[in-house]
Amino acid sequence: MVRRILIVEDETAIREMVCFVLEQNGFQTIEADDYDSAIAQLIESYPAFILLDWMIQGGSGIQFIAHIKRDQLIRNIPIMMLTARVEEDRVRGLEIGADDYLTKPFSPKELIVRVNVILRRVSARVSDNLIEMKGLKLDPTSHRVTSDTTSIEMGPTEYKLLHFFMTHPERVYNREQLLNYVWGVNIYVEDRTVDVHIRRLRKALAVGGHDKMI
Repeated sequence: MVRRILIVEDETAIREMVCFVLEQNGFQTIEADDYDSAIAQLIESYPAFILLDWMIQGGSGIQFIAHIKRDQLIRNIPIMMLTARVEEDRVRGLEIGADDYLTKPFSPKELIVRVNVILRRVSARVSDNLIEMKGLKLDPTSHRVTSDTTSIEMGPTEYKLLHFFMTHPERVYNREQLLNYVWGVNIYVEDRTVDVHIRRLRKALAVGGHDKMI
């Protein structure tokens, strides 16, 4: 299925470049050059992803995010801000609900990598179906993990790691990839932090003998 991305950007050259890069990588693009047309595009159909400039005619990126977060039907659409503003403003965008930001000027390669990372992370957490592998069960709705009938206790980061592994089986990831997929692109922690949480996860899974699965 082709994923549709809404680009909200009032600079024509940037918008056209972003559309071209995304379409070359298999995405379908929708364009909006001001606040009202961006809102109208949300009414027409729901995009899978939104690339949003901080300052747009007729409003602001912050106002646009606030509008989305008030609507139950669209509040979970991932948003990446395109911005040349200072660090404090970028942090504000993340706090109000943006999933990531990309600082202008940016390379087409970085744009595609970041979009794909966020889409993979979102798709991994949207399913509420019970996940089961070899007697190990993870319930995304209740955040409960069980081995056969035995409840397994673990911390929130270990749970997110386990959820990621169970939704992406039979694959190998390096530390940097796990940091991006589980912690997030703009969360800066040491690479060795991954090792610590993997050890904790294995220790928790050892209760039911599932530690060797990871």
